[in-house]
Amino acid sequence: MFKVDLHTHSEASPDGGISLADYKKILEKKTLDVVAITDHNRVAFAQEAQKELGEKIIVGEEIMTSDGEIIGLYLTDLVPPNLTATATIKAIKDQGGLVYIPHPFESVRKGIHPKILEKLQDRIDIIEVCNGRAFLQNRGKQALVWSRINNIPGSASSDAHGVKGLGKTYCDFEKLPTKESLIQQLKTAKLITDRPSVRALLYPKFHRTRKKLRGVK
Repeated sequence: MFKVDLHTHSEASPDGGISLADYKKILEKKTLDVVAITDHNRVAFAQEAQKELGEKIIVGEEIMTSDGEIIGLYLTDLVPPNLTATATIKAIKDQGGLVYIPHPFESVRKGIHPKILEKLQDRIDIIEVCNGRAFLQNRGKQALVWSRINNIPGSASSDAHGVKGLGKTYCDFEKLPTKESLIQQLKTAKLITDRPSVRALLYPKFHRTRKKLRGVK
């Protein structure tokens, strides 16, 4: 089985703290077999990590749109933030990427509203039905129902912002997925939905405060 996490944040995200050495270690230890680095409005770290660690790293980006957050997977270039959801999806598709909807329906973390999702339904490739950091506002059951009604594969991902958030919430694949096979393989993948520690949930606030004190943007 191959353990795949499609939503993580490196130290390049304002609220992230996973280093290149951390990613290398979790791959070497087989904590995960494939991991997407989906920094907020950034792809440079993910691109460098892929050069260093190979195709076990998926270049992604969690993009802020005017309608909420959308993740692009298998990107080659930065997708600019603050476009509409429709324009953002077009930009992802134009470079051959996959459209992944993280923490849908949440208002606390800028999830896409159901009415917007219905308009975008035919262009969405994957929807997150289990987010490892969903705690105060967990809309996973609603996302799972939406996934099944619309026949769009669901994913379990950590949304880890620190190394101790990795390896708890992910998808188990029978074969190593590729960009071409990922969507189809997700339909039969096993979703692992364990929860990380409270410490892992607090990573974003900790990293934002730490970087602010150091003058890091």
